[in-house]
Amino acid sequence: MKALRLGTCVTVLALLPLAALAQRTVALNPTGTPVAPPGLSQPLTAGPFVYRTGEGQDIRVSVLARLAWPYGLTFLPNGDLLIAQRTGELQRIAKGTTELRPVPGGPTAIGPEAGASVHGYMGVALHPRFAQNGLLYIVYTKPLADKKRTTAVSRARYAGGRLLEATDIWVGENISGGPASLAMTPDAKLWIATSGGFAATAQDPATLAGKVLRLNDDGTVPTDNPFVGKQGYRPEIYTLGHRTALGLTVHPVSGQVFLAEMGPNGGDEINFIKAGSNYGWPLVSLGRSYPGPWQAKANEPTHSGFELPLLYWTPSISVSGLTFYTGDALPKWKGDLFVGGLRYGEMPGTGRVDRVVLNEKLEELRRESLLTDLHQRVRDVKAGPDGFIYVATDEAQGAILRIEPAQ
Repeated sequence: MKALRLGTCVTVLALLPLAALAQRTVALNPTGTPVAPPGLSQPLTAGPFVYRTGEGQDIRVSVLARLAWPYGLTFLPNGDLLIAQRTGELQRIAKGTTELRPVPGGPTAIGPEAGASVHGYMGVALHPRFAQNGLLYIVYTKPLADKKRTTAVSRARYAGGRLLEATDIWVGENISGGPASLAMTPDAKLWIATSGGFAATAQDPATLAGKVLRLNDDGTVPTDNPFVGKQGYRPEIYTLGHRTALGLTVHPVSGQVFLAEMGPNGGDEINFIKAGSNYGWPLVSLGRSYPGPWQAKANEPTHSGFELPLLYWTPSISVSGLTFYTGDALPKWKGDLFVGGLRYGEMPGTGRVDRVVLNEKLEELRRESLLTDLHQRVRDVKAGPDGFIYVATDEAQGAILRIEPAQ
């Protein structure tokens, strides 16, 4: 009789409408996304912080500098660190010091005062012959007439701690000015990743949103791009079907390009960029839309017919900057991929750095989350020429952190 009652209860439960199951009703913003909870954010204390790690390699994390809204980190050949800020400023920390020094002369950008999704300076890439020509590139949010904005890339010559002759060599068309990423490969090709957001334009080959673009170092289009001469396709496009471009990196040994692409509610991706490939957004995703349903149109996660991600996160960590570590100071991490995260599972104050162990075929073996107890939004992570790892926290009272051996 007890078994019958249990079976009857299960049957009745299965027939009840979902609204009758006493699930909570989540408040939504006007955009249809859930209202964020207070979260777990907290001020960053003075440190240093010492951690055990999964590979048996203890680390010490020091606060190198504090500044507002750091976004992207780039090292100069002499070991100086450049920091791109969402405020539209560039800072420098000379090798062996902790003093922040402004680098003037860059383009005028729109910063976070215009809205949470506006990012000012988002990153700096050095020309592979920087030691000879001093050229660097800044991807930034450019103001337009009538209070509009777009994404642009400015090229400048760095000399004496300042930028000279800053000139836009690429200005995005019909792009809202959301997150974008920048990289340069050893063959002097400039790579720009733009965000596709919620729009179907990521699949439209006649637009530049939601794409990875490949240009020459002067902003012109390489003749060997995969869609050059193909009707209906912009020749700048190298890949398409991307959502939110939060980080590009070039493997320091192979020269291959990788993109950190933020998904919706889950479905963050690291994509290995292959010429002419389509990565599926917004048609497919391994995540859900913010109100809850699966993003994929078939109501199930799938990448059928599209390029699969190299790595993915569900729940999301809101992936940001990334780097491959090939240094010697932290030998048990040699070859690992480090990925920044702004928040875990849509909960504010849960940023982290994820370390991913890959085999020689770029297949994931294991991963470890670091710095979770600091409760900071991690915007970028870069391996330094000194063998240490550097982290930027995306906060109004942000910081640059340095990860080194504990002893």
